[in-house]
Amino acid sequence: MSLVKKLVAEFIGTGWLVLGGCGSAVLAAAFVGGPPVNFQLGIGFVGVSFAFGLTLLTMAYTIGHISGCHINPAVSLGLWAGGRLSTAELIPYIIAQVLGGIAGATILYGIATGKPGFDVVASGFAANGYAAHSPDHYSLGAALLCEVVMTYVFLLIILGSTYVRAPAGFAGIAIGLSLVLIHLISIPVTNTSVNPARSTSQAVILFVAGGDWAIKQLWAFWIGPFIGALLAGGTYRWLFNPED
Repeated sequence: MSLVKKLVAEFIGTGWLVLGGCGSAVLAAAFVGGPPVNFQLGIGFVGVSFAFGLTLLTMAYTIGHISGCHINPAVSLGLWAGGRLSTAELIPYIIAQVLGGIAGATILYGIATGKPGFDVVASGFAANGYAAHSPDHYSLGAALLCEVVMTYVFLLIILGSTYVRAPAGFAGIAIGLSLVLIHLISIPVTNTSVNPARSTSQAVILFVAGGDWAIKQLWAFWIGPFIGALLAGGTYRWLFNPED
């Protein structure tokens, strides 16, 4: 498969992840059929968790055979660290993912602002944050630890379920459900990133709309997932050594 086709697939996949996952948080988490806002009928953070997992699962079977369905810079970095992605493809993959995420967030912005009175900045736009901007006010240290560990386990699941000796055809299910579980654990802490492209897309839209806090905290949602991804890649090289 040509690199151009791989990058287009990553662009589309990341856009769908942001639109499906963040869209569920912005449009449906605490609102169905208002006004007034009906918190009982909203899908809540459990619904948002499943939305993220379903977007990844659907894309895994749609573009997995084209690009590998990374749709996440941390996944690409972890696969590179594990020897499963070439150095020449790493940066182009990350660029395509970030641009795809911003495209998805822009579409979400267009939909969300179609409702009279919708305030992008006040809504938070499903952005990731820590301290005062953590959903449950977790500290920076807790947020970083959470992002490192969640990304580490996420990458191990991806690398392990797609390993040559793993049962064929089921990787997408395991990976999608793992993202559901990760969100169930970490939405209260950081609103769950484990994906720098997803974090960047929401931060950019918030910044354009006049809110700068997400851009200021964005560094943590690149550093944390990248550390977890590199650790997972190293673990994979040892734990799944083909020579064994």
